[in-house]
Amino acid sequence: MVIKVFLASSSGSTAIKKKQQDVVGFLEALKIDYAQLDIASNEDNRMWMRENVPGEKKPTNGIPLPPQIFNEEMYCGDYETFFEAKEDNTVFEFLGLTPPPGSKEAQQAENAQKLHNGSGTEEHLDDDTTKKEIAETEQNGDAHIAELEEDDSIKAETDAQEHIAGEEEPAEEDEESRKPAEEEEQEEGEEDREEEEQASEED
Repeated sequence: MVIKVFLASSSGSTAIKKKQQDVVGFLEALKIDYAQLDIASNEDNRMWMRENVPGEKKPTNGIPLPPQIFNEEMYCGDYETFFEAKEDNTVFEFLGLTPPPGSKEAQQAENAQKLHNGSGTEEHLDDDTTKKEIAETEQNGDAHIAELEEDDSIKAETDAQEHIAGEEEPAEEDEESRKPAEEEEQEEGEEDREEEEQASEED
């Protein structure tokens, strides 16, 4: 894969020249292979660049300004997007290239991968913990319900016993109340017999 940089060698704009030098100099510093395609001296280069720059990247007049960067046929971006990638240490990603081992971008990608894997593991652990807590809660809930049911059955049995005892007590009271009445009747009977005996003696 070859990085293509479309630029204008005879541009009269100082700003454009500075941007072109910035892109080329940074690619050389990173030792990235690239090809300079001059649109000022080559009409085919100019037409190819205009046709392959996406519509949303073109200015209102429809003519994109250099520098424009491609990876073979794939559009990478203009100077503004290149500068953002440069500031974020993501130039290789911007160009569609694999960062070399030991580079800042490679380290960032590795750290991002570790962070992603770590968070995934942590989320998995959290899921397991949550499931375990839910299971324990359900078990505790079932045990609590069983305790409540047992308490209710004990209470019902106690109430029944108290009710039966309450019914038996009046019977004992009736029996006790009958005893004095019987004794009174016996006493009255004895008094009547004594009076009759006395009356017969007087006769």
